[in-house]
Amino acid sequence: MARDTAEDQLNERARHLLKVLVESYIREGQPVGSRTLSRDSGLNLSAATVRNVMADLEEYGFVTSPHTSAGRVPTDKGYRFFVDTLLRRRQEGAADDVIDELRRRLDDEHDRDPKAIVAVASQVLSSITHLAGVVTIPRQPHQALSQIEFLPLSDNRVLAVMVVNGRDVQNRIVQLDRYYSAEELRRAANFLNHQFAGKELSRVREDLVAELQQTGERLNQLMLDAIRVAQQMLGEGARETPEYVIAGETNLMEFAELSNVDKLRRLFEAFTARRDILNLLDLSLRAEGVQIFIGQESGYQILDDCSLVTAPYALDNETVGVLGVIGPTRMAYERVIPIVDVTARLLGSALNSRR
Repeated sequence: MARDTAEDQLNERARHLLKVLVESYIREGQPVGSRTLSRDSGLNLSAATVRNVMADLEEYGFVTSPHTSAGRVPTDKGYRFFVDTLLRRRQEGAADDVIDELRRRLDDEHDRDPKAIVAVASQVLSSITHLAGVVTIPRQPHQALSQIEFLPLSDNRVLAVMVVNGRDVQNRIVQLDRYYSAEELRRAANFLNHQFAGKELSRVREDLVAELQQTGERLNQLMLDAIRVAQQMLGEGARETPEYVIAGETNLMEFAELSNVDKLRRLFEAFTARRDILNLLDLSLRAEGVQIFIGQESGYQILDDCSLVTAPYALDNETVGVLGVIGPTRMAYERVIPIVDVTARLLGSALNSRR
């Protein structure tokens, strides 16, 4: 017979006190004592009874006692139970004034390009939630190679330029083992364009590998280098345009638990490096609906004191990006979750209206 989990063992009184504690800590940012809970719970309980319940909650891992205070604060597990269970019946959506503000700001951008609309969505999320707003640049469902060009630079370097869908330009500087003249690079580009222009990028990646395997021994060094450069252009990290935009990072300085200078520096470095944040956003891209990473759930130590609330947005019913907010674990989930949800839907509508 399966044993009950700690969540199953919480009676209604314990759940209610945990809810009151979490809401108080989110609101005040201070450890919550038994007397405060006794006064605010509305259950007519003595402080001694509340202390006993708190001891049980601490044993189960939902709350903890900071060394400097007799009060208690929620753990990541406590926040998770609060979000998954105690908030479920109260998520009634974002307030009408918030929806109106979001719609107005995004509608004002309907004539601008998708990146500009995404930047506005990030700014709006930040200004409404007072957290850091993050939105990925929409991925194009279909990406076809239009053209590749190589331009010689000094010291055996080459500027490789790739045009996708006839308008999106990506470029990078590549170091080669030897010098190639402009005419040689033109021949190499012509070879690649003849072989791969017009094909989906995913197909081009596969064909490049096949070309090396099947004809690599018969190709001269110039063509081999051209194929390898093209592989780099199509590989991870080849894009120089930012994969997401972020706004309101300085809002995080207002929260005491994130205001440590060293912690802020490392957090801002993570925003700049992008890799860890992008990995979390990619997880959200493959999921449905609102996703919430609380504290250590992210798997990245720098985000241990943060929560990330995300939702995917769609273009022509196909998910093309993710937006969300980053803030302290004691963020106002009840308000933030529906704002993120409705912003994702409104951003999708704004992008679709441009088509």
